[in-house]
Amino acid sequence: MTTITFTKSSTDSYKRVECSGHAGFADSGEDIVCAAISVLTINLINSLEKFTEDVFNLDQNEDDGYISISFEHDPSKDADLLLRSFELGVNSIFQEYGKKFLNIKFRRDKSC
Repeated sequence: MTTITFTKSSTDSYKRVECSGHAGFADSGEDIVCAAISVLTINLINSLEKFTEDVFNLDQNEDDGYISISFEHDPSKDADLLLRSFELGVNSIFQEYGKKFLNIKFRRDKSC
């Protein structure tokens, strides 16, 4: 199962997005759920780099299926839109394939 965790500040700004695990919908190379999540995640990273000037930290481990995108400052308006679009996309996957393959969590970072 893939778990995606959205962490937001007390002002509802995105602070971190973490994706971990493999969906397990099908064998490696044939797992459309994992592929869809991967495409959305990589597109988010590429779009943040290309279309915004936001500074973010990226941590990843391909073997574990882990990637983390974290922001030191509140994301810009453009970055916020990209993050909301990513959230919409993964929620659509969740609606289609359910909680057996994807878990979406929301956390509040009270220190922000």
